Amino acid sequence: MSESNLKIGVVGAGAWGTALAQMLSNGGRDCLIWAREPEIVESINTRHENTVFLPGIALSKPLRATGDLTETIQRDIVLMVTPAQHLRTTLKTIKNDLRPETILVLCSKGIELDTGLLLSEVCEQIIPEAKIAVLTGPTFASEIAAGLPAAATIGVSDPETGKTLQNALGVKGFRPYISNDVIGVQLGGALKNVIAIACGVVYGRKLGESARAALLTRGVTEISRLGKAMGAQEETFMGMCGIGDLMLTASSMQSRNFSLGAALGEGKTLEEILKQRNAVTEGVHTAHAALNLAEKYDVEMPITQAVYQCLHDNLPVDQAIENMLTRPLK
Repeated sequence: MSESNLKIGVVGAGAWGTALAQMLSNGGRDCLIWAREPEIVESINTRHENTVFLPGIALSKPLRATGDLTETIQRDIVLMVTPAQHLRTTLKTIKNDLRPETILVLCSKGIELDTGLLLSEVCEQIIPEAKIAVLTGPTFASEIAAGLPAAATIGVSDPETGKTLQNALGVKGFRPYISNDVIGVQLGGALKNVIAIACGVVYGRKLGESARAALLTRGVTEISRLGKAMGAQEETFMGMCGIGDLMLTASSMQSRNFSLGAALGEGKTLEEILKQRNAVTEGVHTAHAALNLAEKYDVEMPITQAVYQCLHDNLPVDQAIENMLTRPLK
């Protein structure tokens, strides 16, 4: 069967899951999206719009939504777009109904907080026999859904699976590149959210573009340092899922993580910010998980530590900035 004829399921109808399903459906792929909420299923199927998570964007008429998770996962390729901290529970739910030949593509960015595991490692624990890949890169859901051009990285260890996915997911305007560094592509996608929060704080505190550029650059160094300790390839962080994703996420108010940091910089509390949101800001969890990994691998990550302290230890933003600026020079 041609890759373009493979049936694709999308598990999770948040903004990113809906955008991916829209992109693939517009590209002529047979795509079915699963939503937990009946009102979203109804909205997509009758109004051709996800009025909750992606309002105002007309969806492809061939795109179909369902509340039947089993129907969705019994397809050739399944994109897992549930929040990172809920992936384990979802995998346990689907594991007995998943076909052996189905390729699972993990599309969320994060590190499991309770275990410190990358999402591919969580999947290997729950469904060890599954064919696993990771999709990540510099993408905003609204732009992908609108059909604007973008590129991403598919992290996968098996070259044949990678080629299948590249042809199946590569549609007009969306260019997926292959990497065999499954660890690196996940770390880049997860850790950039933490650096983006820090850059948002700089923006919200009106500390200037020079400060943000310096922080972003040091953030790349910090991510690479942990990646190297964990066995990733350093060059991965110079590519699409490293500096590319970081540049996007750390420089735009479209980014949930950057905008959260900006609100912190303006003086709002984390509780106040999260009360106003209906979507997960993954960097809040990742800051904690990343700091645990830094301690485990004996890696210095001062930006991550500062973000964690502001989010979870109630460290005042001005004190965190002072701590960063008075660190000994090296």
